[in-house]
Amino acid sequence: MFGSLIGNPTTEGTDWGAKMLDTVASRSIAQLFSQSESVDVQIRCSPSSKLLQGSIDSFKMNGRELVIRRRFPVQEMSFETDRVSLDFSSVLSGQLQLKQPTQAIAQVVLSEAGINQAFEADLVTQRLQELELPGLESLTQGKPVSFTQVRVKLKPANRIQLTAKAQIAAGPEIPIVLETTVEIERRRRINFTNPECIDESVPEELRQDSQQLSQALLEALNGMVDLDRFNLDGVKLRLNRLETRQDTLTFNGYAEVSHFPKHG
Repeated sequence: MFGSLIGNPTTEGTDWGAKMLDTVASRSIAQLFSQSESVDVQIRCSPSSKLLQGSIDSFKMNGRELVIRRRFPVQEMSFETDRVSLDFSSVLSGQLQLKQPTQAIAQVVLSEAGINQAFEADLVTQRLQELELPGLESLTQGKPVSFTQVRVKLKPANRIQLTAKAQIAAGPEIPIVLETTVEIERRRRINFTNPECIDESVPEELRQDSQQLSQALLEALNGMVDLDRFNLDGVKLRLNRLETRQDTLTFNGYAEVSHFPKHG
């Protein structure tokens, strides 16, 4: 679903330009995502004649059930800019080109199911295989450790329950069950802090090993969840705060928009 709000065109020329900009903007936004259920584009401009000079008061996008890079589902994403300056000649050629980068208020909502689906992506699972863990030689005997079946359950107060399986070389699987706080670092990295192991969910003979491997898993995840790995083409996200609410994790921040994609 695509839409636009373009003020009140007063001339045939302005109306034609508004319709063309709507078409080009909708296509450019859609190309940011591998898949989408709905994307709404709203362009505000008053007076609408400013469109012919490439000046727009604001640009807003709302999307639902999006997929980024074919692997990472997003339940909702929205961003809204202030004034935007476009090269209107690029619109005439079927593209959307900014005269200068712009910033937008952004919100991203991830579902618990979507987060768990992302943990199954090759980009994630490959980075949790055959890890060398310095400092745990007495446990691993120098053998690599792999973490699999990583799952999260969202809890109140920015806490999550994290479960996984750890395996040292070809040895038996060791269950990991813990709760941890989700925090933002440097506006782009997600860190898991203040872990508490849930020992009653782990066999008594494995609890000490499970606790040591739990910390190793968190260290591996903390080095992995960096927004710069998942930026959209021409859109860089930065985060100010996050909040867990029922089965969703909501991020609020801003987006730096340098350009719109030319191809899908």
